[in-house]
Order: sequence, then structure tokens, then C-alpha cells
Amino acid sequence: MTEITMVVAYIRPDKLSDVKQALAETGAPSLTVTNVSGRGSQPAKTGQWRGEEYVVDLHQKVKVECVVADIAPGDVVDAIEEAAHTGEPGDGKIFTMPVDKAVQIRTGKRGPDAV
Repeated sequence: MTEITMVVAYIRPDKLSDVKQALAETGAPSLTVTNVSGRGSQPAKTGQWRGEEYVVDLHQKVKVECVVADIAPGDVVDAIEEAAHTGEPGDGKIFTMPVDKAVQIRTGKRGPDAV
């Protein structure tokens, strides 16, 4: 039986189009994109608004989720890593997780066929 893997990446918003193109070239069938905020090793930024100073320590990121069964998860991770890399703090992170069960609601397909 083919294993199903979910690849989740948190990337810079300006790198989304590069990542989408890289995933398409890899043959990844689908993806889900969510706008999120978070903090990690990227330093906080200070700004001023109406004379008051404020600190922004939650940075805007894009969460990209991709579930694969017929494509090697390592290929998906490599494609995202290459496309999202700038070399600066805040490039993001990539995680892979095994998927125990998948069901396509419309057709009732299960397992790798649902992906």
C-alpha cells in the first residue's frame, strides 16, 4: 500500500508564487494555502504610528499544505525548500507527517485513491 504524507510549510508571502510553480513542476496534485501569523527566529520589528512606538513580533506567513501519495515527499520538500529560500531569517519551516486515513467525500474513495 502506498503511504500518504502531508507536507506543511510556513513560508514568506512573497515566495508563494515561486513555491506554487515549483510544486506544479514536481507534479504535486493539490495544495491548500492559509495566511497565518507567527514568530520564530526572525527578529521583532519596531515601528511608529501616530507618535507611538510599537513592536511587531508576529510576522505574516503563508501556510502551504500538500498531501501526496504518488510523489515522494522528499521531492516535495526539496521543491519548497529551493523555491522559498532567500538565506535571510524568517524563510520558514517545512514539516512532514504521515496520514493514517484519507477519504474523498464526493466519491467515497479511501486511502491513496482519495488523494
